[in-house]
Amino acid sequence: MVGMEMRVPGNAPLKAVDMPQPMLDREDLAYWDTLDYCMYLSKARGIIVNSFAELEAVVINAMARADAGTDNKECLRWLDEQPSRSVVYLCFGSRGSFTVSQLREIANGLERSGHRFLWVVKRPVEEEGTKQVHEAAKPGDDFDLASVLPKGFMERTKGRGMVVKAWAPQVEVLSRESVGVFVSHCGWNSVLEGVVAGVPMIAWPLYAEQHVNREVMVGEMKVAVAVDQREEDGFVSAEEVEKRVREVMESKEIGERSLKLKRMALAAVGESGSSTTALANLVQSWS
Repeated sequence: MVGMEMRVPGNAPLKAVDMPQPMLDREDLAYWDTLDYCMYLSKARGIIVNSFAELEAVVINAMARADAGTDNKECLRWLDEQPSRSVVYLCFGSRGSFTVSQLREIANGLERSGHRFLWVVKRPVEEEGTKQVHEAAKPGDDFDLASVLPKGFMERTKGRGMVVKAWAPQVEVLSRESVGVFVSHCGWNSVLEGVVAGVPMIAWPLYAEQHVNREVMVGEMKVAVAVDQREEDGFVSAEEVEKRVREVMESKEIGERSLKLKRMALAAVGESGSSTTALANLVQSWS
C-alpha cells in the first residue's frame, strides 16, 4: 500500500508513504476524523485557503471546478409539505451517537408526543451503560434502522415522522418554516444556527463544553429548555423526551424570545452590524 501512487485533481502524483501517518491506518481515529471533515467540506459554500491563486493556480482551479454532487434533499421536500412550526428536528452533531436503548427511548418519546419530527440517527455505540457519543460518523458506514428502533415504529409514525441516517443539511433544515423545535447537543455551531433561524431549542448536551453552552442557552439566552439526564450516564427517558417536546412546542414565550434573537443576529451581520464591523476592523488591523 505505501508504494501506491495517488492522483488527486490539481495535485502532482503522491505516494501513499508521503501521506500523514494516521491516514495509513484505518484503526486510527484521526483517519475517520479526516474523512468526516472532507465529507463536510464538499457541503460548504466556500473554503478559505491559506494561499493565493498565483502560487497554486492548478490546485485552486481544480477546487473551483469541483462538483460536490447532489445531496439527498428528500428531507427538505418532506419538510416543505408540513404545516408551519409543526416539526421537531433532532440532530446531535457529527459525534452524537447513542446506545440502542437510548435511541428507543427517544423514539418512544417522539411517538407519545404526537408531534411531527425529522430525526437524524447515527450508527449506535455498542457499549450499553456507557456515556453516549463519541465517534464521528464514518462515510459509508451503514446500519439497519429497523433493527435499532422499536418494532413497528417506522410504520406507526409514517407520514408524521421521518428518520434519516447520519446527516442532514442542517442550515437548510432549520430555515424551513415547518420546523418548530430543534433538539440539539448544544455544540456552539448548532446553537448559532438555531438562533439565526429563530427556532426554539431543547438542550441535550453530550460532551466537551456543551454542558456550559446549555446553561447559556437556558439561563441567559432563554431560547431553550434542558432535558433531565441521569447523572451517571446521561440517559434520558421517553417520558422526559415527550415532556420537553410538548413544553417547547407549546411555549409562546420561548418562541417569541427565539424570534427576537433571530432579528438581533441578522442585524449583527448587516451592513453596519456589530459582527460586520468587528470583522472589518480585524481585516483592517492586518493591513
